[in-house]
Amino acid sequence: MSLKKATKKKAAKKAAPKKAKKSVKKKTAKKTAKKKVARKAPKKAKKSAKKAPARKAAKKTAKKAAKSAPKTAAKKASKKAPRKSGLSPAAFEKLSRSDHEHIWHPFTQQAGWIKEQPLIIDHGKGNYLYDVEGKKYLDGVSSLWCNVHGHRVREIDAAIKNQVGKVGHSTMLGLTHEPGIKLAEKLLEVTPENLTRVFYSESGATATEIGLKMAYQYFQLTEGPETTKTKFAYFSEGYHGDTIGAVSVGGIEDFHGRFKHLYPQHVKVNLDGWHKRERREALQARAIALAELEFKITRNAKNLAAVIIEPMIQGAGGILDMPGGYLLRLRQLCDAHNVLLIVDEVATGFGRTGKMFACEHENVQPDIMAVGKGLTGGYLPLAATLTSEKVYEAFLGRPEEGKTFFHGHTFTGNPIACAAAIASLDLFKKKKVLKNVAERSEELAIWLREIQEHHHVRECRWLGLMGGIELAPNPMDPTSKYHPSRRVGHRVILEARRRGVILRPLGEVIVLMPPLSATEKDIDKLCEVAYDAINIVTGQEELFAEAARW
Repeated sequence: MSLKKATKKKAAKKAAPKKAKKSVKKKTAKKTAKKKVARKAPKKAKKSAKKAPARKAAKKTAKKAAKSAPKTAAKKASKKAPRKSGLSPAAFEKLSRSDHEHIWHPFTQQAGWIKEQPLIIDHGKGNYLYDVEGKKYLDGVSSLWCNVHGHRVREIDAAIKNQVGKVGHSTMLGLTHEPGIKLAEKLLEVTPENLTRVFYSESGATATEIGLKMAYQYFQLTEGPETTKTKFAYFSEGYHGDTIGAVSVGGIEDFHGRFKHLYPQHVKVNLDGWHKRERREALQARAIALAELEFKITRNAKNLAAVIIEPMIQGAGGILDMPGGYLLRLRQLCDAHNVLLIVDEVATGFGRTGKMFACEHENVQPDIMAVGKGLTGGYLPLAATLTSEKVYEAFLGRPEEGKTFFHGHTFTGNPIACAAAIASLDLFKKKKVLKNVAERSEELAIWLREIQEHHHVRECRWLGLMGGIELAPNPMDPTSKYHPSRRVGHRVILEARRRGVILRPLGEVIVLMPPLSATEKDIDKLCEVAYDAINIVTGQEELFAEAARW
């Protein structure tokens, strides 16, 4: 592969002189370390003696300075290299066994999990995570799509520590607090102009579920209890969380199909024709998708309270894009038929797609917006549901009218999480996050266009720093799939892990979603490792298929 080879050559040229410089620095550092310590200790002692009011104090200070000097040098040295856990093999084995015996992991087939050695994370720094044995990994999925600025960010760490020193938690039921108030102000500065109210919760699923309940109650209050607007429209391959309300508007059969008898059936809008299109049929597929959208909304308008959508790109469905103008047309249809529009920006929000929020790509203002994941920079569980004033005002009234929105969680608007979120939002301007996303997105796009030419890649899809590589035995055959028992996607991410990159698959789609603080070097490493891992595993599959034929 031309780009891959070129990148490797480029990396080899850069690496050689850098290594040489580092080795020289290490030798000279060892020679001068003792001299530096010896020089610093008496200096500190003299300065302390001048400041001390008495002779005894001066002597004590000098002794302390002499003792602390080597420690100071050691501290400086430890900052240069990430700390190693030093976990013994026996201790590692004990932790692994305890995990296998006690923890039920999310979205994980435990029968397979307990047969594998777990990757146990010890700490993080920048865009990297370190395991308990000290091995370094690029966080290629942003710790499940939520990390914005990297790990151990000084400003966010400081904000959390400061708030812990005040109060860990205080309820928002009948009370309020400064971090919650200030975060609401900051959120309303960066979200679409028509949104004026903020309702806090702890996760993306709760944020979308709150939005659904608000939309449902809105029509109960504005049209009376006999209103027919009690249904929701949702999209094939859409995902909005795993609580029952969120599941009821999910369109992924593997995730949601089993639970369909737990909730009323809503209106499904099909996007399969667009997702499975041939590249040459894009215009025709777009026209069909828009016609399907218009038909479903118009036909069911009298029963629809709201439409819920992941704007521009569907995450958990496989990093699936949408036709240009689709979101804008949906907004127009909702306006025409008195239907509320809920945008789920949990995965797409806070710069992930190149705009602060994905709905900005088509200048769409929703009635309700759900945010989460990146809200605290990926530090703590916090989410929010934002609404327009029109929606909010429908809930105002006298106590006896029963208009109150009876919903709330114990840790709604936790002040520590709010403090982290404020610090994260401040960093967007300070670190020019969206500018960095724009630059890194271009680099990711170049890589994915090249990877798309691999003979086992069906399609690469991306928007901003959300990327997906779909694998298939025969990409030219739309029905061609690897057998689930082969666990091709899973094997690819294990192969990538051996090369120092953490990835996670969605079936046979390999997801690339680095922190928004990623560098050009990080993008190169992410894509090159992903390509190599795909090459190795699909090559093994070719040999397996050949052996099966014989």
